[in-house]
Amino acid sequence: MDSNAGIKTTLTPIASAVGLMLACAAAAAPAMAQQAAGDNAAQPLEQVVVTGIRASLQQALTRKRNSDTLSEVVSAEDIGKMPDKNVADAIQRVPGVNISSSAGGEGGFAENDRVSIRGTSSSLTQTQVNGHTIGTGDWFVLDQAGAVGRSVSYALLPSEIVSAVTVQKSQQADMVEGGVAGSVNIETRKPLDFKKQLTLEGSVQAIHSDLPGKTDPQMNALLGWKNDAKTFGVLVQLFSEKRHERRDGQEFYGYTAIAADSNAAKAHPELAGILAPAGISASLFEQTRKRTGGAFDLQFKPSKDLTFDLNGFSSQLDAANYNRSFYNNIAANINATNPDTGASVGVVPSAYTIKSGTLVAATIPASQYPAVSATQTYNSSLYSAFGDQIYRPGSSSSSAYIDLDGSYKVNQDLRINGSVGYTRGSGKTPADIGYEAGLTGAGSSYTLNGMSPATMSFPGADTSKFTNYVTASAWGSHVITKDSEKYAQADGELRLDRGVMESAKFGVRFAEHHRSVSQPENRSCKACDGTTSAPLPAWNGSTYPSNFGNGITNSADFLRNVWQINPGDIAAWAAKYDLAGGPTTENWAGEMDVREKTSAIYGMVNLAGDGWRGNVGVRYVHTNQATITNIPGGDHPIGQDNVNGVYTPTLNQSGYNDVLPSANFKFDLSPNLVARAAVAKTMARPDFSAMVGAVTLNDTNLTGSSGNPNLKPVRSTNYDVALEWYFAPKALLSAGVFYMDMSSYVTFGTANLTYFNSSFKRFDSYAISSPTNNTAKNKGVELAYQQHLFGGVGVLANYTYTDGKAGDGLPVVGNSKNTYNAETYYEDDKLSARLAYTYRSSFSGGLYNSFPQVMAGTGNLAASINYKINENLSITFDALNLNNAVLRYYGSNKDQPIASYSNGRQYYLGLRGKL
Repeated sequence: MDSNAGIKTTLTPIASAVGLMLACAAAAAPAMAQQAAGDNAAQPLEQVVVTGIRASLQQALTRKRNSDTLSEVVSAEDIGKMPDKNVADAIQRVPGVNISSSAGGEGGFAENDRVSIRGTSSSLTQTQVNGHTIGTGDWFVLDQAGAVGRSVSYALLPSEIVSAVTVQKSQQADMVEGGVAGSVNIETRKPLDFKKQLTLEGSVQAIHSDLPGKTDPQMNALLGWKNDAKTFGVLVQLFSEKRHERRDGQEFYGYTAIAADSNAAKAHPELAGILAPAGISASLFEQTRKRTGGAFDLQFKPSKDLTFDLNGFSSQLDAANYNRSFYNNIAANINATNPDTGASVGVVPSAYTIKSGTLVAATIPASQYPAVSATQTYNSSLYSAFGDQIYRPGSSSSSAYIDLDGSYKVNQDLRINGSVGYTRGSGKTPADIGYEAGLTGAGSSYTLNGMSPATMSFPGADTSKFTNYVTASAWGSHVITKDSEKYAQADGELRLDRGVMESAKFGVRFAEHHRSVSQPENRSCKACDGTTSAPLPAWNGSTYPSNFGNGITNSADFLRNVWQINPGDIAAWAAKYDLAGGPTTENWAGEMDVREKTSAIYGMVNLAGDGWRGNVGVRYVHTNQATITNIPGGDHPIGQDNVNGVYTPTLNQSGYNDVLPSANFKFDLSPNLVARAAVAKTMARPDFSAMVGAVTLNDTNLTGSSGNPNLKPVRSTNYDVALEWYFAPKALLSAGVFYMDMSSYVTFGTANLTYFNSSFKRFDSYAISSPTNNTAKNKGVELAYQQHLFGGVGVLANYTYTDGKAGDGLPVVGNSKNTYNAETYYEDDKLSARLAYTYRSSFSGGLYNSFPQVMAGTGNLAASINYKINENLSITFDALNLNNAVLRYYGSNKDQPIASYSNGRQYYLGLRGKL
């Protein structure tokens, strides 16, 4: 039964995509016949100018067709007619693009946040704005201090800033290196590009999120002006977008092998080495997000040969959040030892079930747990449950840049371009206030149900009441991440007109990048010792919302009715009792500092012949990296008064060179048929945290991560072949294949190491994951179809297959074998509407809590309706996640669930105006 279900799940996306492509091809037949008849007819008496969705699709296809490289284009009009709230939303429906709503293992949220290309990690996709890099940051504390990658947070990039977005799938020498799989270039709006001398645009929307039951305002405004001579223009944009998030979840904190010398294994030898869940949690996450900022652009053309452009952007995402988790403690319960003697004091299940090497069910009577005392510190491994209340009132992230571009036409044959700029980003958690209560006097029972939610109960306890609990621990970390880059670039283009050599491009680029993570304070609680004397926070009788978990399951056995503490009461309790903080608690082991200097030079020749175009070139890049890692002890240590011990900041320097040749060719086989071929060497530098030996620990789950200063960059040789048939206006049928041969890839391994547990004041063995180099290969197929069928009706569909494997046999992180998009639209003079469905099959998310994490396949349905009141005003309605998809994750197999999340639906109603 399970086997058949698995086959069905695997084949459904493929069958759906193939069926969709065949149906669309069948629908295209009469339209193509009609087009052919039109070609033989007399010339029309008048020209019909089409605007709106169809015009934007035609514009995107024209840019795609004219490009010398393999690319996809999304235009501003196209974005405006879909429920696209950030740039990731805007490009998720093009072939070969995948999106995710989280940066790491924190699970998915309602807003898309990361972009990846062709089934790879988002760190292998280069994101740029107007051809330059952009600094970024993350609002979630574990993304700030844990796996710090190079990918950009698209939650900081509202779609309103966009003129067009180009997804570049093949590399050429004049492109900034860093995208092994490809790059995304966001082109912002320019004042001299507007048709009118004065342009005013604005929108006011109300977003209703059905899970939190909140409605919030969102506003955007744009002013564009240019003088009569069209030599000077000014553009100013402002945005303020607020939304409430609520995520209902069931989380699993990984799986731990049952120790052979545990009481349970001694009583039942078959339990030795079996994986037991580290914790099963009823998790409630609530957040208020507010994205504010703006952009400006000043264009100046003092002469027809000279142009300057000064532009800037700033975005701030305030993301205060409150996270509650109520979870059992099974693996720790079973493997518990006496902290003084090391002898096993773990519990013994009275009943249990083993499946696929996993303890999928167990019952532990209350009699197995020790009694609580007013004076004796309680063994933290023997609470039958924990209740965590984590309040982060000041969490935020930001991104900004300022850039000056210039272009000078020296003569008829030579043009010089230059740019200089600065970009920065940040992620801040000024107060990660955590309180943890331990349940005593109750038993524990659970059953895993594969990919369906688990059931758990605590005989002897009423989970809706804050009674029979003691204060087990508390913490108060402070994290600051900073990301910045200074860059300068000069390019020249020389017209050659010598045979097939049309022109030559050449240039240089210099950049200095700095990424740092500091944790200046890591507070703890001296009074939180698990005794009945330890202070408890005030509880006002509040519990989880009555509809908690309804989006995940309708099962009556799902744990829903759980106590919770008001965040203000947690903050008040922490202010009174969470006193062991200050500079002496700096968490130096989790800090890092990376400085990176890069210099590049390139040369490229644009070629053209009868029915073909292309370019060949080479880019040479030198990278110099300096990382600072805080190492325990040392000959001349610092931090003599630090509670975590003395340490020595240790400098590690490395440098390497990359020669990146590339070639792109386009062949016009007929007026409507284009063939493409490309080959290039690409590289992406390792994630920042992967290069630094800093260690980040999770004191509750006993897991952590560290870096590798000797890590090499990801290097790949990419091959592409594609065929594009533009069989009618606003129509395309295309197919392409690609192959990535990564001679240097980054994978992660796990080792058990001993560290001091600052939360529970003892030494523990942690499962530490760290990166290493390996090889990998990724291959795939991309199919795409779009066409205006009849009247105002059109369809778009695409399918991408990828197969990525690392040298160790594990899948490439981010590799979804099947991705497809299906979209239909209608448009007339007044009304336009779209319905779009996106599906992505399961993919590896790498390691989280040092345990493998796979996200199950999921689909998402979105819709958009626009009604034009007149030429200046229109009403908009957008809906996201209409199918209320549940995000599910699992471990090494589907008998090891990791998480299930429900984020609810979002509805936008607005008014858009322009002058």
